[in-house]
Amino acid sequence: MNIEDALESMDEILDKAIQVPLSNKKGLVDVEALRELIDDIRFNLPNEITQARNLVNDRKVIISDAKQEADRIIRKAEDRAAKLVSQQEITRQANEKANQIMTNAQTKYTELCNTTNEYVDSMLTRVEELLTKDAADIKKARIALKRK
Repeated sequence: MNIEDALESMDEILDKAIQVPLSNKKGLVDVEALRELIDDIRFNLPNEITQARNLVNDRKVIISDAKQEADRIIRKAEDRAAKLVSQQEITRQANEKANQIMTNAQTKYTELCNTTNEYVDSMLTRVEELLTKDAADIKKARIALKRK
């Protein structure tokens, strides 16, 4: 018999108790039956307490495991977030570096084009001067030839 059943039986014994005349609260009960029920309760009580303690311990283990799992998930999420932030920072830095390289390349290209154009212009000016001098020499030679 478990504790609940024993307590229910005790209630029934009390309900069947014979009232003592001239007393509101006193009655005659089956003492032997009540002692048996009390003994059943004493016998079952340690078992029920042990079960309750086991349930409490199981609950603590479950809560502890759940907390550890939650902590692990949080750490994993924090690590993932840190990696994403790090990757974003690396991407941002790479884009910044790429833009800087492109700007430098554009500047160098412009400088190179200007320098090349200046060099070609100076060479063409020199060729023009030589051709002009040669043309003048040819003209003088033709004039001289015509005079003779």
